[in-house]
Amino acid sequence: MIRFWPVAAVLLVGLWIWRLDTLRADYRQTLTNERAAWSAAIADSEKARSADEARFARQQAAASQTYAAALAARQPLIIHSKDTVTRYAQTDAGRVLCRAADRVRDIDALDADLARDPTASSRSEGAVPTDGTAPPAGR
Repeated sequence: MIRFWPVAAVLLVGLWIWRLDTLRADYRQTLTNERAAWSAAIADSEKARSADEARFARQQAAASQTYAAALAARQPLIIHSKDTVTRYAQTDAGRVLCRAADRVRDIDALDADLARDPTASSRSEGAVPTDGTAPPAGR
């Protein structure tokens, strides 16, 4: 038995190397399978992304067409409504209810006065001029 112990050691080392080679082949096969699965998943996600982009482009085109159609349908109503108001303002009843252009400008001027910075109007730059000819209610 003492004569054959080096052969046994060589056989054990050979079995150990064979086992390592088997494990290495198994690991390489697993890695190859994982890479193939990941490549397929990446390709599928790219297809899904391009399909989503195409669907979004179609939706955007359809929405813009719908919006344009709604604007086109609304445009005659606006013009018709403006014409109706203009014709009504020319009647006797419309003249009473509709404001003249100078009254509209007065309202715009009042809005501008009300929208001014309050700190600018709080500074006193002199006495308020009195208007003696104006009635008390008009002040």
